[in-house]
Amino acid sequence: MKLLRVGPQGHEKPAALDANGTLRDLSAHVADIGGAALTPASLDALRTVDLTTLPELAADSRIGACVGAVGKIICVGLNYSDHAIESGMAIPSEPVLFLKPTSALCGPYDDVEIPRGAEKTDWEVELGIVIGKTAKYVSEADALDHVAGYCVVNDVSERAFQLERGGQWDKGKAHDTFAPLGPWLVTADEVADPQDLSLWLEVDGHRYQDGSTRTMIFGVAHLVSYISQFMSLQPGDVISTGTPPGVGFGQRPQVYLRAGQVMTLGISGLGEQRQRTVAA
Repeated sequence: MKLLRVGPQGHEKPAALDANGTLRDLSAHVADIGGAALTPASLDALRTVDLTTLPELAADSRIGACVGAVGKIICVGLNYSDHAIESGMAIPSEPVLFLKPTSALCGPYDDVEIPRGAEKTDWEVELGIVIGKTAKYVSEADALDHVAGYCVVNDVSERAFQLERGGQWDKGKAHDTFAPLGPWLVTADEVADPQDLSLWLEVDGHRYQDGSTRTMIFGVAHLVSYISQFMSLQPGDVISTGTPPGVGFGQRPQVYLRAGQVMTLGISGLGEQRQRTVAA
């Protein structure tokens, strides 16, 4: 299934795309797309619903972040060797982890803010893993059983805040609107192989990123298992799995976002995002 959240910011309702691409209102069946709605039992029940019997939603409705009430956003840094090389950083022997606050979440077509005082705001298309079953100390062999589905994430980053202002990376990753999510949460049964997805990003029509999840250093199953050794993963948590090469920081000369530009990005089978950049 392709699950969405539709409506004004803070008042989104759960929705799904039917086989014809029509938006359908799921609110008679689930309160929101998150938490209990993403457990295996809940998703199995939703799959039995005849979507064509549900009310249609306007095709031009605002699409919110595809997961509601996210508990935490765990991000993986330097998870593509060629991105680590372009960043001038060592290829990690273990996954590099950091957190984004949930206040960074926004919809896939919402404006992205350039923070006040920003100098080097950058883009990062990433595969998002959405957890559907509590994972704690899970094995790699069992890890995918805990995944509800997948989505597109733009891990927007302010490099000067991230790398030049001391401390951890979070300052450069945490600004409001720095985590566009969606448009869809595609349930895991519709993604044949999460390690064989193409992903891309363009700024003002120029393609900067063009990669594949085949070249991840640490794959989806490894990441879910690894992270669960350090913290429990709950239904509705999102793991952003790292970006392929082509970020602005890696260009020679470097290229960064400014207000008034448009980012478009997508992952095969998971949909496309489009954001306009604005001054905060």
